[in-house]
Amino acid sequence: MQRKISFDRDGVTLVGDLFTPDDLNENGRYPAVIVQGSFTSVKEQMAGTYAEKFAGQGFVALSFDYAHYGESEGQPRQYESPAEKLDDLKAAVTYLARLPYVEAVGMVGVCTSASNAVYLGAQDPRVKGLATIAGFLVNEDVFVATYGEDGMATRREQAAAARKKYEESGEATTITVYSETDKDAANYIPVDGAFDYYDNESRGNVPQYTNEMDVSSWTNWLAFDALGQAPSVTTPTIVVHSDESALPENAKALYEAVQGEKELVWSDGNHYDYYDTPQQIDNAVANVTRFFRTHLTDGQPV
Repeated sequence: MQRKISFDRDGVTLVGDLFTPDDLNENGRYPAVIVQGSFTSVKEQMAGTYAEKFAGQGFVALSFDYAHYGESEGQPRQYESPAEKLDDLKAAVTYLARLPYVEAVGMVGVCTSASNAVYLGAQDPRVKGLATIAGFLVNEDVFVATYGEDGMATRREQAAAARKKYEESGEATTITVYSETDKDAANYIPVDGAFDYYDNESRGNVPQYTNEMDVSSWTNWLAFDALGQAPSVTTPTIVVHSDESALPENAKALYEAVQGEKELVWSDGNHYDYYDTPQQIDNAVANVTRFFRTHLTDGQPV
């Protein structure tokens, strides 16, 4: 069962979809998960796909639009702020924890939200389980390798100029996020089909998605350091990844760095298979479900 919900974060209204088991008993007690997706994504993409799957496994599952994206409030639009996303996630934990039928809350981060999940796990002890699926797990080395030192400096200058323009005129400056043809895109790969998930209407090119990023986001984005947060994570953690998913060595580094009980599940398929391909999604959900049933419940079958 799916219903639209909203909750507050510091005066900003965030909008989400709450998925519950079809036989939900509001007098019962259920494990709950927050499920979030890739860079600039919205809840109707991979996050919603996974949330529905977890509800089918007996979880209460929440996917929502981060501030500045989708149906949630926040100006400028398409603005990437890991700090705000952390606050959004904490507010989502609060929302779920206040539901009378929720027993405990876990976090599932797909792609870039795996990095956001690491920050949450490091800083919010209310989260009782952490899962990353095909995580895009970043630190400074990733950005240096991607853009180079000069490229990072240029992007920081562009961010400062965009911020000044917005403050003075209220006019935002945006660029394309994923492109096979636009060299100025945040993610440019000149290979046909490289970003089919975001281009294809039968996949992730849903009406609710906007393939843009506010340029002032560069300052925040280039300071994102999930692996630096990892040693502070004592939350039980499961890492689901594959050789063909983004930054496989960083997934292994995350697994080594987090503290407490942990599990590494190495599977097959490429990065985008974990967005919408049944084989990879079902395998990831099965493993995370098994792991979370130990940590988000009393060990009894859900």
